[in-house]
Amino acid sequence: MREEFVDPQMRENDLDDHGIEAGLRPKSLDEFVGQRELKEHLGIVLEAARRRGQAADHLLLAGPPGLGKTTMASIVASEMNAHIHITSGPALERAGDLAAILTKLEPNDVLFIDEIHRLSRTVEEILYPAMEDFQIDIVVGKGPAASSIRLALPRFTLIGATTRTGMITGPLRDRFGLVARLDYYDDAELQLIVQRAATILGVDIDGQGASEIARRSRGTPRIANRLLRRVRDFAEVRGNGKVNQESARDALTVFGVDDLGLDKVDRAVLSAICTQFNGGPVGLSTLAISVSEQTETIEDVYEPFLIQQGLIARTPRGRVAMPSAWTHLGLTPPTQSPDLFS
Repeated sequence: MREEFVDPQMRENDLDDHGIEAGLRPKSLDEFVGQRELKEHLGIVLEAARRRGQAADHLLLAGPPGLGKTTMASIVASEMNAHIHITSGPALERAGDLAAILTKLEPNDVLFIDEIHRLSRTVEEILYPAMEDFQIDIVVGKGPAASSIRLALPRFTLIGATTRTGMITGPLRDRFGLVARLDYYDDAELQLIVQRAATILGVDIDGQGASEIARRSRGTPRIANRLLRRVRDFAEVRGNGKVNQESARDALTVFGVDDLGLDKVDRAVLSAICTQFNGGPVGLSTLAISVSEQTETIEDVYEPFLIQQGLIARTPRGRVAMPSAWTHLGLTPPTQSPDLFS
């Protein structure tokens, strides 16, 4: 078993020492800002499990990157006073990799698998009896002398995280007791997150400065925390160390984050569609090559926010720029609107 797959002794506090969001993750449901519906559902599920003295049901957390899926998994472990074991779908290449992790679990432990939609079919089939019956079959030997041994597992909670719910097979999805989707955060929630992070990091920030950062964070706490650190650096180097609306605005301008929260690549995508391809339609592969990015990166990272903001649209023939994209770039939109269904 390769040690990089999982650290069996890692608790939720240890996540802070290993991730880029060091020290900023909330430790309980009460500290977690936003996702009110999910928090309510989890509170009921976890309280019921505690009263029964059993492991919580398996959970599937879906949603775009940076919304708190890993944090929520660590909170579940903390609320259940259990160890959390962390791995990812791509790291589990063989059935033996998963079997080695499962056999090390203790009762009520939490196993968190990030990017669970990238599990191989062989590994996924080993997971089915483990989730339902808490048993796994291990094949010993090879050829005619091979035999199968069934091992009992302690009751544990599997938490899967995915950014692509549609890529998870039906049999796997149906084995989760709770399937939840994390939504983007509104500006008020992000402002609270920024202010909390500023307190932890020791940043002197006022409400308007936190609001300015939140407004440009694309509804994503991870981006909000990242922008806060960059604004803090700017305020310390080019200011008096205090973050207000003016210093936040100046800092984000220097780092290329505009009023809508678009960065350099976002604007490059818009510019390519509007100027190079006359507003589109343009195919995904062609668009990716024009901005020197991978098609998966354009489709998964940049495109969703641009679509949500009404800047671009997907059509059967490719991506097209909406009038608001032209306006945002300071260009004159074409007099004829693009045909979205041609």
